[in-house]
Amino acid sequence: MKLWEKSVQVNKDVETYTVGRDREMDIYLAPYDVLGSMAHITMLESIGLLTKEELSVLLKGLKDIYQIAVDGKFSIEEGIEDVHSQVELMLTRKLGDIGKKIHSGRSRNDQVLVDLKLFTRDQIHLLVNSVSSLVDVLLHQSQKYKDVLMPGYTHLQIAMPSSFGLWFGAYAESLVDDLQLLQAAYKICNRNPLGSAAGYGSSFPLNRQMTTDLLGFDSMNYNVVYAQMGRGKMERIVSFAIASIAATLSKLAFDACMFNSQNFSFIKLPDEYTTGSSIMPHKKNPDVFELTRAKCNKIQGLPNQITLITNNLPSGYFRDLQIIKELFIPSFEEMNDCLQMVTRMMSEVKINENILDDDKYLYIFSVEEVNRLVLEGVPFRDAYKKVGLEIEEGNFQHNKKVHHTHEGSIGNLCNDEINLMKQRVIDQFEFDKIASAENRLLNSI
Repeated sequence: MKLWEKSVQVNKDVETYTVGRDREMDIYLAPYDVLGSMAHITMLESIGLLTKEELSVLLKGLKDIYQIAVDGKFSIEEGIEDVHSQVELMLTRKLGDIGKKIHSGRSRNDQVLVDLKLFTRDQIHLLVNSVSSLVDVLLHQSQKYKDVLMPGYTHLQIAMPSSFGLWFGAYAESLVDDLQLLQAAYKICNRNPLGSAAGYGSSFPLNRQMTTDLLGFDSMNYNVVYAQMGRGKMERIVSFAIASIAATLSKLAFDACMFNSQNFSFIKLPDEYTTGSSIMPHKKNPDVFELTRAKCNKIQGLPNQITLITNNLPSGYFRDLQIIKELFIPSFEEMNDCLQMVTRMMSEVKINENILDDDKYLYIFSVEEVNRLVLEGVPFRDAYKKVGLEIEEGNFQHNKKVHHTHEGSIGNLCNDEINLMKQRVIDQFEFDKIASAENRLLNSI
């Protein structure tokens, strides 16, 4: 029987339809549901709804369930509707009626809200670590190949000299900006909805500040109606941040596929990261980057999917929100897989250090020559015309050297500044504070 059932049981087909993939998604939430329950019952004891002895027994039981969940052995039994019901069932089987007391002052609505927030901030932590590792690799490669020139393009036409230092470093800095956006989303996520119950609060004298502190939240969602309205909004905002990371990786994947092709031959992907053709023995296909591009483009559609589910809902809870879990929860693992694979690829990619020996790239130095003449006192328009005529007449020559010194240019990459900026952003997440709060809660018995 469901927690909410009285005398009439729901039709089996209706149950299958309404539950959908919810139990599958709830497995991801199991450890977070237990953490939320541990904080909630600690607060219930403080306001007299549980005795100290009851709290101690319940905390031990929940800690045992938490360990089952983190060990990957938690399952939701057939006929049990969700993770919340399964946790309560496991407690009552082991402890008797005392297990039924954990739901006082709470609804499954605020339970799933807190579960999703705890899950999301943990997944953001994993993403931050993965992005940071990729940035480190990109900055290392940028420094290693800082003196290797390559053509830069506008309109897919060769334009001006660039370098592998600039190319690698550009994606590193882009990812740091993505981390900044992720941090903003994290701040919205890291607010406590527990105590909002079904979205209208509770007549129990709940201490919401206490559960906020116990779970390591920055603050609470103060207005209980807004706490419930925040479901879907939090996921949408976080998905925009994930999509920003995906956009950076998608662009990098496109560059890598193009630069790896024989017509460019700027880079060579490790053989073990390429695949072959069933008919053409010479082929070494960049499937890893092609799939990365496709996966990242799919992830970029996530904010729009969530928006379409939520944008015509009034305040209050609606079952529509359940579908968001099926889209949102798996996106973290897919994004993380892409990040880790790209990190491996970028750390082992081989660079063509002699690209510009080919004179088809000679004209990218035309601006260098114009600027050289200007530095010698020739007016810019006269210098531009002189070099242009030399190109038209086939007389243009250049030593293929560059002399860029300003911040962020070929000769002054500012990689140390980019790395410092990355570290400052990461420090502002304050992940240590959350780890300390969760450890205190788990060791409170």
